[in-house]
Amino acid sequence: MKPKVVILCGGRGTRMKEETEFRPKPLVEVGGKPILWHIMKIYAHFGFDDFVLCLGYKGNMIKEYFLNYEIMNSDFTMKLGSNSIKAYDKSHEQNWQITFADTGEKAQTGTRVKRIEKYIDGDLFMLTYGDGVADIDIKKVLEFHKSHGKIGTITGVHPSSRFGELVIKKDHVVEFGEKPQTKEGFINGGFFVFNKEFFSYLKDDDNCYMEKEPLENLVRDNELKVYLHRGFWQCMDTQRELDILSGLWASGRSPWKVWK
Repeated sequence: MKPKVVILCGGRGTRMKEETEFRPKPLVEVGGKPILWHIMKIYAHFGFDDFVLCLGYKGNMIKEYFLNYEIMNSDFTMKLGSNSIKAYDKSHEQNWQITFADTGEKAQTGTRVKRIEKYIDGDLFMLTYGDGVADIDIKKVLEFHKSHGKIGTITGVHPSSRFGELVIKKDHVVEFGEKPQTKEGFINGGFFVFNKEFFSYLKDDDNCYMEKEPLENLVRDNELKVYLHRGFWQCMDTQRELDILSGLWASGRSPWKVWK
């Protein structure tokens, strides 16, 4: 059984208020397509097309986007009065299976993951944020996770900005700190793989930040490994970062476009 891909789509995106006041950040477009679509295309390219979207802020807009996906991305014929629609030029995404899970308007990342536990029917699952792309080989991340036997794998990236920094020894995480100000090193790039045991580290209340106690406790228990990705990675947390991604796409030099 192929693992499901869980994507965090519920945050308010307050640092991009000019964009997210009217739509959720995962629907902010890069090259005419939502950043969420780009992330899903990366996973689907490697054969992982069973998604669970953790919805929150303006989650209905994400539902509406995919409910109308076929007719908005192809020519179609409609017969008025019967609601009969025939779509042409079927998209490459027609085999995607998507579970839309309302995980709460104010829930934090760990809470959102905990609340989709019931949709994970395999022994492990993949997880990422709804605002970051990379030229990462998802199959290699999964193979690495299966090889070490620990509960969690986090992808370490090394961009110019600082988010959640990883202190590592070989491929083992020995310290996790969220958004440090002065340290140098690899940071949390998302693209996680977890065994189902990770759910026991999470709490079903709105204030469970996955990047705090859950990941820190995995480190304490010697259960978190790191997959180092030295290629391209970019999140979309600000307007400047959106401009970077849009510029790369417009120029035809979008490293995360691993699909044909």
